[in-house]
Amino acid sequence: MSRLLEKLERLISLYDFYGPLLTKRQKQAIELYYETDLSLSEVAQQMAITRQGVYDLLKRTERSLEDYESRLRLAAKFQEDRKSQA
Repeated sequence: MSRLLEKLERLISLYDFYGPLLTKRQKQAIELYYETDLSLSEVAQQMAITRQGVYDLLKRTERSLEDYESRLRLAAKFQEDRKSQA
């Protein structure tokens, strides 16, 4: 699997676990960019911010999701449980 695909899969998994902890704006950016597959420019237009603003918001959101996982480890525990049940 490519690194980009692995990153996307991880991000989606973390979003599934920690999405409720994100702000409304963070959720909107993630959903438009990753789920709806809009470009940064298209997301910027929809959110009425700059393309750079979208990029920065996505990066901050990704860091937040990784931070939640490093503290709570919900996704890792879920994966461990799935492996032990298989």
